[in-house]
Amino acid sequence: MLLLALDTATDGVAVAVHDGERVLAATRAGTARSHNEVLVPTVAAVLADAGRDRTEVTDVAVGVGPGPFTGLRVGVVTARTLALAWGARVHGVCSLDALAAQAAADGLAGEFLVATDARRREVHTARYVASGEGVRRTAGPDVLAPADVRPDVPVVGSGTRLYPDALGGARAPFEVDGAALAQLVADALAGRGTWGLLPPEPLYLRRPDATEPGARKRVTA
Repeated sequence: MLLLALDTATDGVAVAVHDGERVLAATRAGTARSHNEVLVPTVAAVLADAGRDRTEVTDVAVGVGPGPFTGLRVGVVTARTLALAWGARVHGVCSLDALAAQAAADGLAGEFLVATDARRREVHTARYVASGEGVRRTAGPDVLAPADVRPDVPVVGSGTRLYPDALGGARAPFEVDGAALAQLVADALAGRGTWGLLPPEPLYLRRPDATEPGARKRVTA
């Protein structure tokens, strides 16, 4: 197996390559305004760093959010296009799950929340519990105003940096790490861990700003 994992649900892009045993290469690049420009070059660079060729890729995994509409669309469309071109399988992953896996790997145990920037002064959030058996999601994902989260457990994610007063102070990890995402998917494909994979479709928790126009209204009697 050679797995390419990518995520564009948070600020910038995260990319990693995993061979089924270990992460071979991983990086983060760009900002929230540069997904289109940096994603494909970053994929090429990470494959080169891993010393592997795109023809060897058997699986492509993509963080499906929740996250901003444009960023998710770039990541999911790119993952599906690469998988189709390379004859690889494609898998979706909740991006908040990847952050939860990072937090647990960093030593966070028990119940906790992940909160990321949802724009419009809101956060995407989900609740988790980490134990010796692994990490599992127990509630969410949801989109809430920071004041409505009312945390009774530790909170991690970029939302804590934006709204420290409401969420109990800034606490890492803040953005999705490609290596953690790749390891989560590799474990799931091997039947290890507690994570489930999703279809490669964007996980939107609210409607996009742009919508199809409705029927024209008559302005004369």
